[in-house]
Amino acid sequence: MYDWANSVYSLVITSAIFPVYYQAVTTDKTGGDIVSFFGYPMVNSVLYSYALSMSFLLVAPLLPLLSGMADYTGNKKAFMKFFVYLGGMACIGLYFFTGSNVEWGIACSMLASIGYAGSVVFYDAFLPEIASEDRFDAVSAQGYSMGYYGSVILLVVNLLMITFWSSLGFPDQGTATRFSFLMVGLWWIGFSQIAFARLPDNPFGQKPAGRVLFNGYRELQKVWTSLVAYPNLKRYLLAYFFYNMGVQTVMYLAATFGSKELKLNDSKLIITVLIIQLVASVGASLFARVSAKRGNKSALIIMIFIWIVICILAYLTTNEYEFFGVAFLVGMVMGGIQSLSRATYSKLIPSNSIDHASYFSFFDITFTLSIVFGTFTYGMIEQISGSMRNSTLMLMVFFIVGMILLSRVTISNQSVSPGQ
Repeated sequence: MYDWANSVYSLVITSAIFPVYYQAVTTDKTGGDIVSFFGYPMVNSVLYSYALSMSFLLVAPLLPLLSGMADYTGNKKAFMKFFVYLGGMACIGLYFFTGSNVEWGIACSMLASIGYAGSVVFYDAFLPEIASEDRFDAVSAQGYSMGYYGSVILLVVNLLMITFWSSLGFPDQGTATRFSFLMVGLWWIGFSQIAFARLPDNPFGQKPAGRVLFNGYRELQKVWTSLVAYPNLKRYLLAYFFYNMGVQTVMYLAATFGSKELKLNDSKLIITVLIIQLVASVGASLFARVSAKRGNKSALIIMIFIWIVICILAYLTTNEYEFFGVAFLVGMVMGGIQSLSRATYSKLIPSNSIDHASYFSFFDITFTLSIVFGTFTYGMIEQISGSMRNSTLMLMVFFIVGMILLSRVTISNQSVSPGQ
């Protein structure tokens, strides 16, 4: 149910409505895309790419320490709640972003992404505590599928609201669009209460004593030291870093690509995102079955290869129908690669460990830094070359490197022991 709650942020704010709205309100009547950010002129899409990079860069150094504290106190849920409320309130704050206050819009979008990234660390760490190892793949895929269903429901409601804004009493379409951001915040916070009510409190019965901050750091240090004994886990994290750079950058900037490079109108961009979301739930379930038959590693390599093909096709795309086709492929592998990556990491964690938040902090710090480097590189290449197509080719390189590194990882359905 937390996937159901937070996926509306991923869809409405990062993928569908907000990027389109941001592009529209920061582009002048002559088509100019330069905005003033604290007095500095910047291309609007480049500013947005850099803002995403900065938000994840800010949260990256905090998460390992907080996860160590969470493991030491045994209270992951309290830390998860903090980030949920931060992200939800930031989405509500986007209601007041009208285009003239670019700084406010960028600040709220950054805080929302910090809230999302922070909450996911502690949420992911619950997987080994609520499911047996043989069900990691299926439960992880089910969570992502629930997220896609819930987010599509809210997106459809938002689209109807934006389309029929006059009949619903909104003064203009912009106000109706901004109201959708407010609804995302309320949905995220509201449905999270179901997860908060059911997820276990302190499942291992830790009784912390002394300085929580200091001992949280020691908890983190213990996990970091233990990684030396698990070289396979380290290799997997490095592979994940590279291929996830490509995955997350596509998710965050696909709508912007369609708007700038193909000149697609808002309705066609939303259709693209809907295609991705509806197909993604099927893809998550499909590749969970592929992993059950052929193993996690084979399933991941197949999906990474498809991502490489997607990058080539995106570079060559010239019209909306080709773009819709690429979107279909993205949907097929987007949900699968995310759910299977999470489940695979759960299998690689030492079976006798109770420091799940600390272990998952390294997984999610890898996730976070991959977004930082991916979106920054994407924006930088666009700024230098003047084309987002060239940025797309760079994503292909990330996937190739990730696939090569993943080929050196040993993944089985059995618990790992030191030295593996």
